[in-house]
Amino acid sequence: MSKMTKVTQAFEQIAYKITSFKYIMAIKSAFVTLMPVIIAGAFAVLMQNMVMSPETGLASFQPFRFLASLELIMASINYATLNFITIGAVFLIGIELGKLNGYDSFFPGVMALMSYISVIPSTVLLEVNGSMQEVVNVLAKEFTDPKSLFLGMFISIVSVEIFSKLVNSDRLNIKMPDSVPANVAVSFGSLFPSIITITIIASFGFAFHKLTGVYLHEAVYNIVQKPLEGAVQGLPGILLLVFVAQFFWVIGIHGNQMVKPIREPLLLASITVNMNAYSAGESIPNIITMPFWDVYMSIGGSGVTIGLLIAILIAGKREDMRSITKISFGPSVFNINEPVIFGVPVMLNPLMAIPFILTPLVTGTIGYIATVTGFAGKAVVMVPWTTPPIINAWLSTGGSLGAVLTQIVCIIVSVIIYLPFVILLNRSYSISSEKNVSV
Repeated sequence: MSKMTKVTQAFEQIAYKITSFKYIMAIKSAFVTLMPVIIAGAFAVLMQNMVMSPETGLASFQPFRFLASLELIMASINYATLNFITIGAVFLIGIELGKLNGYDSFFPGVMALMSYISVIPSTVLLEVNGSMQEVVNVLAKEFTDPKSLFLGMFISIVSVEIFSKLVNSDRLNIKMPDSVPANVAVSFGSLFPSIITITIIASFGFAFHKLTGVYLHEAVYNIVQKPLEGAVQGLPGILLLVFVAQFFWVIGIHGNQMVKPIREPLLLASITVNMNAYSAGESIPNIITMPFWDVYMSIGGSGVTIGLLIAILIAGKREDMRSITKISFGPSVFNINEPVIFGVPVMLNPLMAIPFILTPLVTGTIGYIATVTGFAGKAVVMVPWTTPPIINAWLSTGGSLGAVLTQIVCIIVSVIIYLPFVILLNRSYSISSEKNVSV
């Protein structure tokens, strides 16, 4: 067994352990389920600002003034989706983790949600007529939107784990006669575990505040979530994340699945913040978002392989590669590139690994610089990852021509990076063919 094979197998084992870790599986599944909600909110933001807004939308023109009266519909959809992303995540993570623990019902999600609400403040101070008034029994926006996402994830996991351990205890399980319906028996069996779980979580939140003077949500945000957001919002952080994803791709492991548990909560949260700011007419805070990844670092799929396909059409002499390219171009328009990754192949190919890793790092840097300088607009709408290039740049940035031009530049640069390696593939094919003929 060669050293390369041993190294590859070692990384495969590490990747398997990471991806099979149940908390990561629960988080990934929850965000996959949550994606249509985010897309629905994004659709509402797009319609509100580009169609129904009397300042920036189609309604600014006299014949379409009537559309402005419908703006509240989109605003309500925005509020119901994007402003409750943490609530949805807590509930879904609870359900998914409950399934992994053998409890196949919605109740672990309910348990997680109750536990989460029990540790957040229900009192807020509001300025009314120039004086601060205390309002009780309310759920502030900061506890439903992405700002408290990591606290929600943490409480969801801990509460469901406690509940799962308790519900399997015979001492706490209320036995019901066989004549009692199964759903009623299950409810009574969960009674004491539910009471104990939520009491433990609520007591922990209370004790933490009393001992430290800081609410649990503040501690989690400042110690965990804020530093992670800061790291990913910087260019080095996002490039490192891309590098890890690409590295796992080339050794035969789905790279996006590896980074998804880190990428999804942070980048979906950042685009949600941007969408809310865009909807409210405020300045857009975040550069690095999920659409930024899709628009500049995953054009045609991981590795910006649309550049590879164009390079093969320009300089490829191998018939097998040109045939694969023709088959792959259709899916690539929708950012699906498994045919080219497995067909060329890129995976487990040392020569193609270099441009496959390098290209998204370069295009991501170009996109970041263009956005920082203001040439390209920041992403303000979450669009599906299958949205074709050019269209996704236009829609995600709310109609920024600079973003479209920047993406076109990224595609051209990707072709330039891949071209020398396509030529090297031609030569390697020629050499192997000559050897076969001589034999």
